[in-house]
Amino acid sequence: MDLIRRTNAYLCIILLSVVFNQADEHNHLYEEHEEVVLWMNTVGPYHNRQETYAYFSLPFCPGPKQTISHYHETLGEALQGVELEYSGLAIDFKGDVAKTEYCSLDLTEEQLQAFIYAVKNHYWYQMYIDDLPVWGIVGELDDSRNDHFIWTHKKFEIGYNGQKIVDVNLTSEVKVKLASGIKIPFTYEVIWKKSTTKYEDRFDKYLDPNFFQHRIHWFSIFNSFMMVIFLVGLVSMILMRTLRKDYARYSKDEEMDDMERDLGDEYGWKQVHGDVFRPASHSMLFSALVGTGYQISAVTMCVVMFAILGELYTERGSLLSTTIFVYAATSPVNGYFGGSLFSRMGGKLWIKQMVLSAGLLPSLVCGTAFFINFIAIYYHASRAIPFGTMVAVTSICLFVILPLTLVGTVLGRNLAGQPDYPCRINAVPRPIPEKKWFMEPTVIIVLEIGRASCRERV
Repeated sequence: MDLIRRTNAYLCIILLSVVFNQADEHNHLYEEHEEVVLWMNTVGPYHNRQETYAYFSLPFCPGPKQTISHYHETLGEALQGVELEYSGLAIDFKGDVAKTEYCSLDLTEEQLQAFIYAVKNHYWYQMYIDDLPVWGIVGELDDSRNDHFIWTHKKFEIGYNGQKIVDVNLTSEVKVKLASGIKIPFTYEVIWKKSTTKYEDRFDKYLDPNFFQHRIHWFSIFNSFMMVIFLVGLVSMILMRTLRKDYARYSKDEEMDDMERDLGDEYGWKQVHGDVFRPASHSMLFSALVGTGYQISAVTMCVVMFAILGELYTERGSLLSTTIFVYAATSPVNGYFGGSLFSRMGGKLWIKQMVLSAGLLPSLVCGTAFFINFIAIYYHASRAIPFGTMVAVTSICLFVILPLTLVGTVLGRNLAGQPDYPCRINAVPRPIPEKKWFMEPTVIIVLEIGRASCRERV
């Protein structure tokens, strides 16, 4: 009984702490003078945004505060290589900080060369305050004198509205010339300003204002959209009426001999109507590709709708996490269309087809990503995916995508696995006529090269 009472007491304490502790970077509510964490993310060359390294891979020194470990909140954040490190700077909500030195660095020759390389390649770094990204430049290059300078003072201007942070600006000041053996002091300053920006609109400044400043002509868009729908519907109705008559004529087996004699004036697809629905020579791969295409279409539509209805750009890695979740959830679509098509084409090895359909796209994407990831690990890049994340992605493919694809395949074979082609398939494939000699690729290439050379001379 005592053990049960103690357990209940601990649970109550935990629940009360969760209820009353409402001020942190997860719910974005802060009490006055509560700590605001400044996370350092990556550093890399400005002209190659894909090449990023950990912030402290450069010889920057952290602040005096104790280190706080950061965990990946979402799978997308881990896959994007977000590795946040605590800056060690003391920042309190609504608490201004005058210019304060938080560390100093006695520059060695190795550290000097690292900073010079970063300045030459225009290295920039990224930080986060309450999930708001902040960017800064490492240093400045004087080409006339071949001097290299580093910015040593960070001035933060943070805007707040009520208990929430709505704006962050960084100004780099006090540049120091790099030289071996000098002592570089690093300082920071924090200024809090009251802002009228709403919390829901705090990411608007990161969007392109030149695109959104113009008024959208909704009536013209709606008019064009309805016109396209009308024309597509009209053309589709005409084609369906024409094709329906042809299908009805071709499906009459008793009149097939007479019809064959009367088809001399037909052209185009009507000459191969008996071979259109013939099973493919590689039906397993073909059905897997078709099922994967249906799934990609469904994932694209769902993610676009989620992006329109929600604000996926406000959270790190949320778009990638949503894409992975939607792809796993729509795996029955892949199994249904791929499995039903494979069954209609007379395929027998449906389990093998299901495995191929489920693993075709994930194996290509994950294999390429993991190969590139090993290269990133070798170069110590910050975008390297942790091994645990790779295991998690593999587990999703094996224990989520594969079973859901199996469910879709079983449903597709049972509900739409019987052949229901609109016209009869010829027993003997129609022979494909041989191409003329001047239609061969080699001849076409030679003629095209000759035409291009003549044009250059003219």
